[in-house]
Amino acid sequence: MANDGTVPAPDGSGRQVKVITADDVVAYLKAHPSFFADRAELAEELALTPRVQGPGVIDMQQAILRRLRSEIDKLKDERTEIIANSKQNQIVQNRIQAAVISIIQATTFEKMIHVVTHELPELLDVDFITLAIEANADAPKRVPVRGVYVLAPGAIDAAIGPDKHARLRSHIAGEDAFFGEVSRFVKSDVLLRLKVSADSPDGVMCFGAREPEAFGPDMATELLFFLSKVLENTIRAWLDLPE
Repeated sequence: MANDGTVPAPDGSGRQVKVITADDVVAYLKAHPSFFADRAELAEELALTPRVQGPGVIDMQQAILRRLRSEIDKLKDERTEIIANSKQNQIVQNRIQAAVISIIQATTFEKMIHVVTHELPELLDVDFITLAIEANADAPKRVPVRGVYVLAPGAIDAAIGPDKHARLRSHIAGEDAFFGEVSRFVKSDVLLRLKVSADSPDGVMCFGAREPEAFGPDMATELLFFLSKVLENTIRAWLDLPE
């Protein structure tokens, strides 16, 4: 080794390269105190030997390693949860896309209603889906189509709330007005307001589940709202109604 701390390069090129000493490593670590914290896997991989301590003396090295291991485990758990949520979100998106295609491909208005009330439950993995519309007080309580009901004036505002677009509930008893004969099986539900036209009464798209926590107030509704908007526009087109 030369007096300047260099040695010949091992590639035989004749270059002189500086030898990194223990003092250099110490100086670097002091200048970068977060080095091991930013590289938790490296700190664990080094498997540093515990130092013998006297009574009442805390081995900071081991304390730091335990903390780093805990942080690594937490990050692994978070990564697993994110991956699982991403996969579930993709499944839901695929189901909504299939439902939308089924709605817009219906060849008649009656077929579209049948798709919503009979085919969408299986596509969306939901127990029950019904439709309801407000009508005059003397109107029949249901139309001659299974899964479609007629509501008294003001029933949707009473259930959802004036100017609100949705209601999500868990651990409930299903309502006959929205679910008819299957209401006794409904333990959680979602009601989505349908504003088809300014010239027609409001309707509602109802999702019911046997599982008490299948739906609830904290559930994300963006995709369901998208589906309801597609249904609104499709009904408007079939009935040739203005917006």
